Amino acid sequence: MTIKALREKQARITAEARERLDLINSNTDEARAAELEAAHDTAMAEFDRIEGMIQRELKQAEIEARMNSGDPRRPRHPDSEQRGLDQGDQIDYRTAFAEYLRAQGNEGVMSPEARAILKRGYTDIPVEQRAQTTAAAAGGYTVPTELMGIIVKAMAATGPMYDPGVTTELVTTGGGAITIPTVNDILKTGVAHTEGVALTDDGGEDVVFGAATLNAYAWNTEWLRVSKELADDSIFVMEQVLGGLLGERLGRIANTQLTTGSGSSAPNGVVTASTLGVTAASATAITADEVIDLLHSVDPAYRVSPKAAFMFSDATLAVLRKLKDGDGNYLWQMGNVQQGVPGTLLGYRYHVNQAMAAIPSAASASKVMLFGDFSKYFVRKVGQPLIGALQDKDFWPGFGVAGYIRFDGEIGDSRAIKHLITKAS
Repeated sequence: MTIKALREKQARITAEARERLDLINSNTDEARAAELEAAHDTAMAEFDRIEGMIQRELKQAEIEARMNSGDPRRPRHPDSEQRGLDQGDQIDYRTAFAEYLRAQGNEGVMSPEARAILKRGYTDIPVEQRAQTTAAAAGGYTVPTELMGIIVKAMAATGPMYDPGVTTELVTTGGGAITIPTVNDILKTGVAHTEGVALTDDGGEDVVFGAATLNAYAWNTEWLRVSKELADDSIFVMEQVLGGLLGERLGRIANTQLTTGSGSSAPNGVVTASTLGVTAASATAITADEVIDLLHSVDPAYRVSPKAAFMFSDATLAVLRKLKDGDGNYLWQMGNVQQGVPGTLLGYRYHVNQAMAAIPSAASASKVMLFGDFSKYFVRKVGQPLIGALQDKDFWPGFGVAGYIRFDGEIGDSRAIKHLITKAS
């Protein structure tokens, strides 16, 4: 099924789910209301399942395009490296990768043939197909008995905090501490002036400045060992497969730390750094009025920011989809999935963050919802995440793959982002 067809199916599901909820009113008996709500939840679960299919299709298309595309900067001339490949002067991928390791990543000292093979991956290189001999759970499932260019990965959405465009992102080449000056002068104002009376000059109205500091905390994935047998027998380029998986691991730790980090030898996560906006009346539920109160707990100056938004987990989103205001209007609006228009909550966009506590399973006194200007939260990144491969005496004749990342996060103005916390037990 095409992505367009999947989007159309999502639109139908959402319309039907809306119709079911519209049937619930003050005259609907409890059993019928429960039945309609259950049908709505089932429909929304199908909506999310289809969304997962769409994202997997997009991710797969991106990976395939990246693996199959050449380097547009490299000339394709009869006397270039391409000629050697076409004439059969081929080396295998393992040899090319070993040359890359000996060059310590400096492609300039590698042979043109090795550079070309590493750019193209296994897809264009003749591959010896063997029987599956490596233990399946340890990687043998990627050793084909039939040639297949697809690998199925277990994927789970994590969250947006490391993504560009959500917060204010600072990318630096070094890891030295960064100081961000802050000032809060909102309680200061002018005073009435009396003719002929000298202005007060006692320093009581002086502006007080502060500072937020961004460090660079490091995280890694530990080494993954790959046997030579698996690397030889697998149709997939294991460096690329494992590199992608380790990249996702780095993304998960980054989102978790930037969400709930303690601020002590770690980022000050956005949930940790936020201030109280609303305390819910229940430990396991939230109401439409409480969501509206959270919105208005944030000063209007922050609500007009382009990055003003809600943030919560997917399970909490499922609860919010059912909430109505006093006029019977849903707080959540679907947007237009076919045109890529995102859904909104009370007219504001929202970010799904799986590192946050979720209603209704969250413990009492849990911060389950944020609202505010996320441009006031600063994410400092030191370069880009690194995925390294190493072949030495410890790994030989196989190799090792590991990931490494450095980042920090801090809020610049604690009044800009408020949280809704559930009732304490």
